[in-house]
Amino acid sequence: ITYSIDVSSSIEGLVQAEVSAQKANFYTIIFKDSDGDIKESNPEGEASHIFTKSGTYAIIFRAHTIETAYIEAIDSVTIVVDETNLSGNPPTSGYSTPLTYSGYTMVWNDEFDGTSLNTQDWNFELGTGNNGWGNNELQYYLKENTTIKNGVLTITAKKQTVNTNLYSSSRITTQGKKSFKYGRIDIRTALPIGQGMWPALWMLGDNISTIGWPKCGEIDIMELVGGKSAGKSDRTVHGTVHWDNNGSKAEYGSSNTLPNGDFSDEWHVFSLVWDDKSIKWYRDDIQYNVIDITGSALSEFQEKFFFIFNVAVGGNWPGDPDETTQFPQSMHVDYIRVFQ
Repeated sequence: ITYSIDVSSSIEGLVQAEVSAQKANFYTIIFKDSDGDIKESNPEGEASHIFTKSGTYAIIFRAHTIETAYIEAIDSVTIVVDETNLSGNPPTSGYSTPLTYSGYTMVWNDEFDGTSLNTQDWNFELGTGNNGWGNNELQYYLKENTTIKNGVLTITAKKQTVNTNLYSSSRITTQGKKSFKYGRIDIRTALPIGQGMWPALWMLGDNISTIGWPKCGEIDIMELVGGKSAGKSDRTVHGTVHWDNNGSKAEYGSSNTLPNGDFSDEWHVFSLVWDDKSIKWYRDDIQYNVIDITGSALSEFQEKFFFIFNVAVGGNWPGDPDETTQFPQSMHVDYIRVFQ
């Protein structure tokens, strides 16, 4: 078995590894990170990983004939990273909402007060999904691009090559852990901006794994499609629902535009008020969209949904970043609160 380890000189914390052996059918490379093992298996014997903390880490190389039959080699790599500026700085002012509402009880919240993501409530979705998560997106999702510091969750999109992708970011979900039917949802956030940036706070039906999309339904609490060309704006957010209409996709949405500034300047609160009759969208308690969901054709929205937070780069809607797009770009989330 032969292998190589390359520590990038241009991308901080990036390690690229290769392994080969005679008569091997596939390979596994395991990066022993401080937050847990990162395991990559493929027939090419190539993998990469970004370490976000300084330290010495083991890397395990395996050459397989079958999953349980392999030979292995173990080596280590020492990483030095600047941990002081991984995610940019969140705003110091902006809109906020209360911890209580008359007639409601808070049934779940995350104020992101710890030092790492609470994996009892949240999952990481990694990689590129299906065809760039179905939208020809350009980023590779990593755990390392999600950080929590001083009571703020930050998802950072970076211009860096991971495998064949030119950008990295993060995508987290509450699938299988926290899902809700009806209520008021408040999410306080500041957003990345610029051509090709596509941050989103959204929901999918719990039954997506059995009936698929769009039959499961989708509720987009907030999407921003950055840039300044036609149909794109750093000052405009969109609230939309998607559902199945006799075998084809149906959607309904509206948008809200700030009178000045953009959505990176200050905190803003995106809210959803959802009951068995309607879904209403708010930006800073200003209602800008509503849909009646009492019809049988919209029965998807009478079921439980889970949350997704992500920052996509590129894709069918925003298009690619260009020379005006600055990296890194961060979506900061101060809290998510669910009232029923």
